[in-house]
Amino acid sequence: MAGTANRRIAIVGAGALGGYVGGWLAQLGQDITFIDPWPQNVETIRAKGLELDGMTPAERCVMTKAKILHLTELQGNRRPFDVAMVAMKSYDTAWATQLVAPHLAPGGYVVSLQNCLNEETIAGIVGWGCTVGVIASLISVDLYEAGRIRRTVSKGGDQHTVFRIGEPHGRVSKRVEEMVEWFSGIDSAKATTNLWGERWTKLVQNGMGNGVAAATGLTSSACLRDEGIRHFQIKLAGEAVRVGQALGYQLEKMKGLDPERYALANEGDNAALEEVENAIIPKQANPRENIQRPSMAQDILKGRRTEIDAMNGAIARWHQ
Repeated sequence: MAGTANRRIAIVGAGALGGYVGGWLAQLGQDITFIDPWPQNVETIRAKGLELDGMTPAERCVMTKAKILHLTELQGNRRPFDVAMVAMKSYDTAWATQLVAPHLAPGGYVVSLQNCLNEETIAGIVGWGCTVGVIASLISVDLYEAGRIRRTVSKGGDQHTVFRIGEPHGRVSKRVEEMVEWFSGIDSAKATTNLWGERWTKLVQNGMGNGVAAATGLTSSACLRDEGIRHFQIKLAGEAVRVGQALGYQLEKMKGLDPERYALANEGDNAALEEVENAIIPKQANPRENIQRPSMAQDILKGRRTEIDAMNGAIARWHQ
């Protein structure tokens, strides 16, 4: 990452994904400042550092000198940020962007490092020219205690591109290429000319999994191993695919399959159903299968507000 460690980057939200991404970017030499609304998280990271863990010993580290601010401390910041990555829940996007926008350097920009479609909200505050999107695909991370984050699935590597980074206008810019270099140090990453199609594809995946795991109390793997729940999830996916297609999005493959297969599986095509089931049923046990839950299920366990309105709710609204 030589030559790219001269940016000052704010991570607004040191939760599961924001803490994981920001922590590893800091380990790789980037100038990272976390800004977080959870006082216990801030104080724990200051006192004990930010602990990151994964599926292998090489993924474990403790950042003892992580820079982190309470929300109220940002007003004392005197060095502007070149990049601000918003990693808050979708319903917190507007205020989080408004909070950090006055602290952007000239030419600075805001990145949506979130689920759902939040770029329009961000652009309404800082402008489309200052808005970039990052999709984290098939990654599962958990802030299980203040200052402690674990990844519960293996790194993507050559099997799956985890981070997809793009401009709303679809062209591959220099800043996107630079961000791809940053994120490639964490896991597989690529520039995309299809930000909106990538966003909707992730929305399909979230819509078929997050709410179901949250409602049942089961892990992601347990849901997919149960035939009745799995068929319900496929129905959710198929409907979401059709809505995305009607809106004109070019959806990406999911678990190696064309999204059309999910839609056909929901519409009674037995061959498509068999193909989809073969793709999504876990083939082998994950060492962390008993704790691997999507973000909404984690929210339920923690007694927090969920993103259901921005996930399944958004699909339902567009379906009308």
